[in-house]
Amino acid sequence: MLENNEEKVNIQQESQEKINDAVDVVENEVANAAEKDDEKHQIPMLDYASMELEKLVEELQKLLESYPVQQLKANVDSLKFAFNSKFGKLLAEKKEAFLAEGGNSIDFQFSSPVKSEYNKLLGEYKTKRDAYYNQLEKQLKENLEKRNTLIEELKQLIENANSNTMYNDFQQIQNRWKAIGPVSKTKYNDTWKTFHHHVERFYDLLHLNKDLRELDFKHNLDEKLKLIERAEGLLKIEDVNVAFKELQLLHKMWKEEVGPVSKEYREEVWGKFSAATKKLHDKRHDHYRNLKSKYQEMIDAKLLVVAEINAFDTSGNKTHKDWQKSITEIESLRQKYFDIGKLPYSKSEAVWQQFKEATKKFNAAKNAFYKSEKSAQSTNLKKKMELVELAESLKDSEDWDETTNTMKRIQSDWKKIGHVPRKYSDDIWNRFKGACNHYFDRLHERKNELNKEQQVVVDAKKAFIEELKEKESISLDEVKEAIGQWKDLGFLPRNARHLDGKFNKVIDAHLEKQNLSREEIAMLKFKNVVDTYLAQEDYRKLDSEQLFLRRKIDETVREMQQLENNLSFISNATEDNPLVKNVRAGIQGFKDELDIWQAKLDYLRGLNY
Repeated sequence: MLENNEEKVNIQQESQEKINDAVDVVENEVANAAEKDDEKHQIPMLDYASMELEKLVEELQKLLESYPVQQLKANVDSLKFAFNSKFGKLLAEKKEAFLAEGGNSIDFQFSSPVKSEYNKLLGEYKTKRDAYYNQLEKQLKENLEKRNTLIEELKQLIENANSNTMYNDFQQIQNRWKAIGPVSKTKYNDTWKTFHHHVERFYDLLHLNKDLRELDFKHNLDEKLKLIERAEGLLKIEDVNVAFKELQLLHKMWKEEVGPVSKEYREEVWGKFSAATKKLHDKRHDHYRNLKSKYQEMIDAKLLVVAEINAFDTSGNKTHKDWQKSITEIESLRQKYFDIGKLPYSKSEAVWQQFKEATKKFNAAKNAFYKSEKSAQSTNLKKKMELVELAESLKDSEDWDETTNTMKRIQSDWKKIGHVPRKYSDDIWNRFKGACNHYFDRLHERKNELNKEQQVVVDAKKAFIEELKEKESISLDEVKEAIGQWKDLGFLPRNARHLDGKFNKVIDAHLEKQNLSREEIAMLKFKNVVDTYLAQEDYRKLDSEQLFLRRKIDETVREMQQLENNLSFISNATEDNPLVKNVRAGIQGFKDELDIWQAKLDYLRGLNY
């Protein structure tokens, strides 16, 4: 029986030790939080490794301007690593080039405005950081001294009890204690335990006003029961980290804000609060134990993403568009890596280094392309500037045909030239577009003016045709005069040249009524048409007329030869034979046509257009 009792005692002691351990964990966290309350922050962690040196300096300045210095350590450390890596690479390249040009290693020097600005900002960060932590250390010491002073005051209050004022004096001491800021975490628990010990002594000695003491004990008991209820309720919260932070707050309230309870309840309420603390601590412990079992799965998943990035093929990327597509895909893989979840530093560092090497490989290929692209863009800029200057020199030209062709050509050439540096693209495009628009606006204004003048000519010629149609007959001189008047009315625009055909038909109808030979009428008609072509400077149609006439002459000669050949087969026929007469009439008709075709061709040849 004795052995069973001893076993129960041992179990109880072991359980109590576990509870105490759990409470100690929380209490230490409370002390840390009390010391570092003003360091809680959530500054976005940017991808510093992908930024250029100038951008890193810009981000460092933003950090110093936008956030308290005590919040910057993680971001500044990451940014420093990225800057030193990139600048070290640049320094190595500069030194290599210096040595390649015959320089001596001992003489190598390299200064950079961006490095000077970086050093200046980093020095500013260190100065502010050191000043902050020196002030923090000083403040922690001052707070410790204030708390020790209050402990002494409380001891003196107990030893020199004055029933009339002691309770009010005690409340003032409590309020002053709560108002004091944090102390060093190494002193936090000791000072609180000492203070709390004397607070309990004060309540034990406060027998002069029992009702007041009991009332205060009851109030404190109610408050502590509420804290216990809140602590037990934390077990229902799924996010153990959120619950654990809330538990730290409850412990701080228990120790800092709520006073003691009567002796009969002290162990009971503290036991309940400690038990709730242990349950949550165990839940948190189990959570992290389970999480650790998942770490390898997360590592494997992250390494698969790293392998994807390493295997990413950029050999087919030839254009800016190709690289932008690849950048988007790599960014998607990077996000996939981060979405897998966070690992503790001890687990993540090796994977993180592999991830950085993989992205570094991609970035090196990307940077090599854009370095080459930068050179090509400089060449493109020079080509486009030449087109800008040409366009600006021609924008006020009045050599309309030649300039219009040139403007259209350089617009086409502009489209064929590739990208230029972004900082110049808008400016040169606006200059080029402005010059082209200026010229074509002037061209359109001129065409509008010509259209008005041409419409007058069109209306006049339409009226003239109608006037000729109404005349039943006119003399040959009047026909020639009408042709002259038609020319004097002006040139028709291309879309109204069908009126020339209508006019020629009316003239042909009046010529048919003249007492002229067939050849004379044909030549007058032909000359009228040819003169129209000449007035329009339509040399293509004049050349077509020559080809047509030569073809008609050849066809007519062949037809004549065929009839003459046929006549040679009629050996016994006399000239009075109807067949012979018919053949000879045909031959004569072709001769007459041949004379007209030849006369037209001779007329065309004599023009020398």
